[in-house]
Amino acid sequence: QVQLVESGGGLVQPGGSLRLSCAASRSIFSIYAMGWYRQAPGKQRELVAGFTKGSSTNYADSVKGRFTFSRDNAKNTVYLQMNSLKPEDTAVYFCNAKTTMPSGDYWGQGTQVTVSS
Repeated sequence: QVQLVESGGGLVQPGGSLRLSCAASRSIFSIYAMGWYRQAPGKQRELVAGFTKGSSTNYADSVKGRFTFSRDNAKNTVYLQMNSLKPEDTAVYFCNAKTTMPSGDYWGQGTQVTVSS
């Protein structure tokens, strides 16, 4: 079982930056995929940035060049650095982790990001 604790959301002006953090309750050694998703009002939850062990990070087209996904295995934490934020980025952002042996699919509590002028 993996618990994910998120932080870093908040209110920011357009063009500003935020860094979201997601800390796992145990070593992420067994985690083979992690990602950040977001859900804006009236829209489906969408993948923002994701990483799969043995592969590369992928980003939604809308955030390419602005968002950066990273991880720190020593801290069992992943991050989403968000730069040049736009009002369209306003959403609840969720951290997700998938494990194997045993398999599992885990979600953080979500953190609100509001970009407003």
